Amino acid sequence: MISQPHPACASHGPRFIQRAFAWIMHSQDDTMHKVYGERKQRLFDGLRGSVAEIGPGAGANFRYYPKNIHLTAFEPNPFMHSYLHDEAKKYNLDLSIHTCGAEQTPVEDDSIDTVICTLVLCSVDDPPAVVSEAKRILKPGGRFLFIEHVAAQPGTFRRTVQNVIRPAWNIIGDGCCPNRETWSVLQGAGFSECQIEHFIGEIPIPFIKPHIAGVAVK
Repeated sequence: MISQPHPACASHGPRFIQRAFAWIMHSQDDTMHKVYGERKQRLFDGLRGSVAEIGPGAGANFRYYPKNIHLTAFEPNPFMHSYLHDEAKKYNLDLSIHTCGAEQTPVEDDSIDTVICTLVLCSVDDPPAVVSEAKRILKPGGRFLFIEHVAAQPGTFRRTVQNVIRPAWNIIGDGCCPNRETWSVLQGAGFSECQIEHFIGEIPIPFIKPHIAGVAVK
């Protein structure tokens, strides 16, 4: 199922860039599996019930999901949707797609068991609003699972490169901002528990190697 665009929905960049980005995301699926696969398998272990994914892209996470969940996807790039349907069919997932971002969703309060967000908070317009919305739709005790590339430490050469490259990378990367301190957003969102691990990812682009991963509980 694909919903009509929500009033708060927006995609980044011209349509030809969105189309190209969707193809790139799909073509890099196996590479992303090599980089993040083991970590995702650990993080997503035990998924059940209702799951919402923010910005699933071309469906890179679908291979890690059990077949007995209902998956709701918020994906504003319409050129991703055919890939998402293909991946859902491949892995036998029950999928609904909302053509919107996650700052404001048509999902009821306290209705989702798990919200998943991987490599997305770098590119949304309002990260605190997205995290707040994820918290709103989670059931009490529900989990927000995340993997994100983040800003390097202030004063380092890598942080300087992130700051300089940001305007161009924002266009090339469909809204991606490489210098966001996303951990601060998560820590300030009011979750009852927030576990964050900082690590250096094995991704081949030096200025987006700093990462965080973890779990926040409503």
